[in-house]
Amino acid sequence: MVEHGDIRVVHRGGSKINFREPVITHDSRYLLCASGECVKVFSTSTEECIHDLRGHTGLVTGVLLKPSNHLQVYSCSADGTVRLWDYTDGILIKTYVIGYPVYSICASANHEGVIFIVTPMLSDKRSDLFQLVAVDLPQSGDQLVEARELSAVLSDVSSNPAAIVFGRGGEYIASANGLHLEVYFFKKQKPYRFSFKEDNKKGGKNTFMCVACHPKDDCIATGHEDGKIRLWRNFNHKKEYTYSTLHWHHSAVSSLCFTPEGTNLLSGGMESVLVQWRYNQESERDFLPRLGSAITHITVSPDGALFCTSHSDNKITIIQSCVKVSAVIQGLVKGESVRTDMMVDPRSKSLVLNGKPGHLQFYSLQRDKLLYNLDIVQQEYIHESGLEQFEVVKAAFDASGSWLATVEERKQKDAELELNLKLWAFDEQTQSFVLNTTISAPHEARIIAMCFCHATDSQTTMLVSTSKDGHFKAWQLAAPAHTEADEGPSWSCDFVGSYHGLVPECCCFSADGSLLAVSFQEVVTVWSPASWELLTTLSQPPKAVRDLCFGRLSCSKYLLGTTANSLLCCWNLLTCSLEWSTSMDISLLLADPLTENMAAFCCQAGSTDLFVFKPSEPRPVFSQKAVCSGKVTRAVFAPREEMLESCEESSQWLNHSQLYFLTPYMDLMTFTTKAEEDRLMASSKQLVIDDRVAMTPFYLLLGKHRQQEDPDSVSGLSAERRPLPQCSVAIKELLQTPAHVLPSTSFLCSMFVQSLLISVTDGREETKHAEEEMESEKEEEDSEGEMESSTQRQEQAPLGGQAAPTLTKAQHRELKRVKKLDHSWFAHLLHS
Repeated sequence: MVEHGDIRVVHRGGSKINFREPVITHDSRYLLCASGECVKVFSTSTEECIHDLRGHTGLVTGVLLKPSNHLQVYSCSADGTVRLWDYTDGILIKTYVIGYPVYSICASANHEGVIFIVTPMLSDKRSDLFQLVAVDLPQSGDQLVEARELSAVLSDVSSNPAAIVFGRGGEYIASANGLHLEVYFFKKQKPYRFSFKEDNKKGGKNTFMCVACHPKDDCIATGHEDGKIRLWRNFNHKKEYTYSTLHWHHSAVSSLCFTPEGTNLLSGGMESVLVQWRYNQESERDFLPRLGSAITHITVSPDGALFCTSHSDNKITIIQSCVKVSAVIQGLVKGESVRTDMMVDPRSKSLVLNGKPGHLQFYSLQRDKLLYNLDIVQQEYIHESGLEQFEVVKAAFDASGSWLATVEERKQKDAELELNLKLWAFDEQTQSFVLNTTISAPHEARIIAMCFCHATDSQTTMLVSTSKDGHFKAWQLAAPAHTEADEGPSWSCDFVGSYHGLVPECCCFSADGSLLAVSFQEVVTVWSPASWELLTTLSQPPKAVRDLCFGRLSCSKYLLGTTANSLLCCWNLLTCSLEWSTSMDISLLLADPLTENMAAFCCQAGSTDLFVFKPSEPRPVFSQKAVCSGKVTRAVFAPREEMLESCEESSQWLNHSQLYFLTPYMDLMTFTTKAEEDRLMASSKQLVIDDRVAMTPFYLLLGKHRQQEDPDSVSGLSAERRPLPQCSVAIKELLQTPAHVLPSTSFLCSMFVQSLLISVTDGREETKHAEEEMESEKEEEDSEGEMESSTQRQEQAPLGGQAAPTLTKAQHRELKRVKKLDHSWFAHLLHS
């Protein structure tokens, strides 16, 4: 975490949930996983995030249930601490300061008060050498404790937690690293080491990938790079050890796990198939295929009812006993690279970028959850290395979010480039995008840039694309033709532009849509979209222009661009001259659509600096050095749901929009103030989610909402809330009567349904009755005023006898009500 004054760079969302093996609690209700700098607690039934265990200042590298207390969990981090949490309430219990970065954690019931962690070799400064260390946790009442009693157990171990595991409840520990398997017995305090050659006779790769130990027998299962699984026995005798080989996976085995009773062995890898092997009957196998992407981790709940698989696309799948998928927890899909820009959907305010192969993902920044994937390519993806398939490389939204433009391409070795431009229309009924127009080969070469005209008052919807073929094209939405088969509006090419045979690089519309700027190498051309007339050319920099960006609001007269020779230029379009320029190696330039602010990410010395500025002012509004390592090439301004009221000048640029950027390691980062962070922490503590009920639209409409109200300050509306008519009788009879003495369902059904109905006449009568009561109360107040005045006159006038007793207001109201009662029925009885 980087701090600069009141503004900090934090992981706000999109962190990896597949970084480490998740943990399922003993009651199978919760799933815990490391996610960036926090631990997320999910409900296994509703997929909702119940808690965020925040407190670490570095990457969380492991999560482990405390063996002696199933309601507490350990978490370790690269910040050099191990923290103990109560995951049900989200409370930090204790922090153990180790002093060295911790890369994984393990423990067993046989070693109470001791945890085992993996840290770098203390005697070696190289980061690729690690050791397994036993940490004696001090028994102290303080919340912050220094744990300095460290004793080395194994040296030269792997930092991968899947390569270190306890066996037989903690009698021994097995560690695999490279081509070596090491088993350490605690009673003997003696390690046994087994090694493979790099390649066997058949050319297979023997590198160890993962380890699992049988819970009851002396058996160790190891997964290897060539897809084989080996079951080791008699490993306490180095010369008499044996192993048997299982082989189904065609590539590396990434994860192995025994069920709690040891009856089955689970394995997974690149094939996206969960394989279940019968122990001692390995020829019998069960498969759960088509899980979506490569399996990275496998976890089993302590009761064996739930299996859990983590996947390479940042997804966790919860499976019921290898039979069916019961829940899917999907994070921000992390591919190898992001080809499209980072965008914000104007309708859902969700983040949009490359997702699964051939898809765009719509990701909620507020809920830190994937909303849905939009299939752009609409072809089955084949998981085979070296196979060229269609990829989504460009995408853009119009101002209202009614249209989405995508570009997909496929480049085969000895064939021409295949290119498709697709226009998608938003369907109000399905609340998703539907393919409207497909344009095959829109350009003769690869499309470099694409943008919509974002003018809200524009009469036509226009899209501009630039290509390496030396042309830029304007695509316009045409009204449907009056034919028998009216298929709705479609898109067609309205204009093709070029400039002296140069290659166009980037394009940008002004805020009002009256100007289009297209850069042709070192020349910037300005066009009028209304007449397609070339208005002017700007050719100040000697190198090619890489980014173009128009100013907003009061700075709309400025056009900014970056060049290949590390210059940031600002042109004044009223005078068609260069306003100012500065030397900066800018990797990304973007404008805030809601304010005049612009953000420039500048890469130097292996890290990225941020500058936020207004084109009309010489000094930046905000600057921060080294926001991340590497070069930032994807960022976006996301509008806030509620505007902040920041008083400090350095943080006012965050009031309307929030800036998100993607690091080279595919981490989604953002900027936040300390006040906002405290407010989010306070609101997260107040939020209570019932994990047994899914937060569906039906629940939000008719579910039971918990309202915490102060009994001393109950509002008048809540105090006057009345139950539904006849509700109590039906509900009490259904719920409180023993089941064996209840009458038939047909008898209770009508009564129960009637208790849920509210008649219109009753509502009208109640309204009429309420109005009559209000009128009567007004009359009573008037009469009470008269009676009080008459009473005062009587008290003032001396009487010979005793004064008559005065009536209270409540007695006056009761007397008034009795006077209005209809007693005709009593007279009828007297006459009869």
